[in-house]
Amino acid sequence: MAAELRLPQPFSVERLCQIVAERRGRELILHSLTRATQAGEQPPLRGLCARTDRADFLFFQDRTTAPHRDHIIVHELAHFLCGHTIFVLDTPPDRPTDDQLVLGAVHNMLGPTGYSTVQEREAEMLASLIFAPATNPVTPPSAGMLGGLEAALGYRRRMIEEFGPS
Repeated sequence: MAAELRLPQPFSVERLCQIVAERRGRELILHSLTRATQAGEQPPLRGLCARTDRADFLFFQDRTTAPHRDHIIVHELAHFLCGHTIFVLDTPPDRPTDDQLVLGAVHNMLGPTGYSTVQEREAEMLASLIFAPATNPVTPPSAGMLGGLEAALGYRRRMIEEFGPS
């Protein structure tokens, strides 16, 4: 699945969100979980995806580092991409204060376990597969005759496999 997904170059989580929304044919709205909690309180979840009849919603923890926040968002996108069961909300969060109502409803639906561990592992694996080429880009082949020779001999591929990208 990660191979068939055209990752944006250069990679950006924002552009990946647009790609997933286009692929699903639905608007994707991102909400910070921080807005839904009291000042100084940690959100009960790191991330969550839900849908209504009009849009998909992705809630994410933003009281963390930027790379961790991006990983949370990509993990939640992976649930959409894998076709996992997505929580259906009767009332979309149209106003910022609605986030608290939505999180309360979702938290009640989740119970103590949330997604199955199989779905969580799948989403985590896909998120890692998406991030791997984004964070470790392959060095482009050499130009001209040298590039042709490298390709014919598999030199570049072997060097990258053995020593990593330069």
